[in-house]
Amino acid sequence: MRSLPLPLALTARLSPVVVLAAAGWALSSGPAATSDTENKAAPQNDSQSSPTAPSTSAASKTYSSAPAPCTSLAKKTITSLVPDAKTGGKELPSTDSKLRRTCSWNALDGYDYRWLDVSFEILQTDDAAQKSYQERVRKKSGGGAVPGLGNSAYSVVNLTTEDKQQTREGEVYVRVSNAVVVVTYNGSDFESKKAPSTDEINKGAIKAAKDAVSALGSAQ
Repeated sequence: MRSLPLPLALTARLSPVVVLAAAGWALSSGPAATSDTENKAAPQNDSQSSPTAPSTSAASKTYSSAPAPCTSLAKKTITSLVPDAKTGGKELPSTDSKLRRTCSWNALDGYDYRWLDVSFEILQTDDAAQKSYQERVRKKSGGGAVPGLGNSAYSVVNLTTEDKQQTREGEVYVRVSNAVVVVTYNGSDFESKKAPSTDEINKGAIKAAKDAVSALGSAQ
């Protein structure tokens, strides 16, 4: 079987180390870079509210700790978004696991690769969470609001191409009271060198974000 080269940017993204049979690839974890962009745009609105979202005020603190991230998604969500992944996921180290927790799932199904991260950040006040949310959104221009999710939610999808290999990555940011939820979902096909569609990645990231927001509420 011929050796299939793995782009450096994607190599830095994948973890834990996975050896592809007769291909000799090594995959290690880390954030994916985005350069070429193909964005999923929608009308932006930082202030939309969900009927089920907690009421907010500058001094309120609805959440005191982050939920267990590796049980924040339904198993059927994990298996649909990351085929062949272990549903238990892998929690990443945190300097303060009470306030910041992240879980990752990744798997290679044939030549089709998927990666999913879900993170929770608990801040002292709603205002602090809003500032954190707005700063994240400001750095990821080109996306759009996700109506009906949390107090405010935003999604963006980017396409990266390196060594002729495409990777498409979607990110969703959600603020719910004094908590910020971040979902990252990406995919590549190492045989065709193409990436999943923008719609598939965007919908998948939003689906995971909805599960994560539900877990945030049930943890209190």
